Amino acid sequence: MSRIGNRELKVPSGVTVTNENGIVTVKGPKGELSLTLNANIDVKIEENIVKVTRNSDIKKTKQMHGTTNALIKNMIIGVSEGYEKGLEIIGVGYRFNPKGKILEVNAGYSHKVELTVPEGLTVEAVSTTEIVVKGIDKEAVGKFAAEIREVRKPEPYKGKGIRYKGEYVRRKEGKKASK
Repeated sequence: MSRIGNRELKVPSGVTVTNENGIVTVKGPKGELSLTLNANIDVKIEENIVKVTRNSDIKKTKQMHGTTNALIKNMIIGVSEGYEKGLEIIGVGYRFNPKGKILEVNAGYSHKVELTVPEGLTVEAVSTTEIVVKGIDKEAVGKFAAEIREVRKPEPYKGKGIRYKGEYVRRKEGKKASK
């Protein structure tokens, strides 16, 4: 029995949820998101409550029951509040430089790495070593933040690299530990 799939989602004021032809659309002050439903999943919207039910006991449908509920919840939060992911870069000469839809990253390579910011996302610089990726789609925000981190992952010896804000990097001792 899916516990997450059975929870009721409350829709905040200013947000509308509609289900037409197997496509759930969530509109809010920050934008609009949509999700195509599995054929055996039903979404019922009554007043300000969204309920996700399944009409089959096939394993795939059971798996998608809770997933669909979580995706709709993320869409409701995204269009009302939005999502953000912080990144910091540590190292001598390492820095971020957002220029509109291009993010320049100096991460110790002989060249600057340029990343194109996807549509619907914004990158704000807190300082030259910290940025915040913002958007309404949780998946897109997390994916782009992971692409930025992939440019130079944090290494365990000196701790240099790009990491998420608040991420703990376990440090290693190095060669002197063997003596």
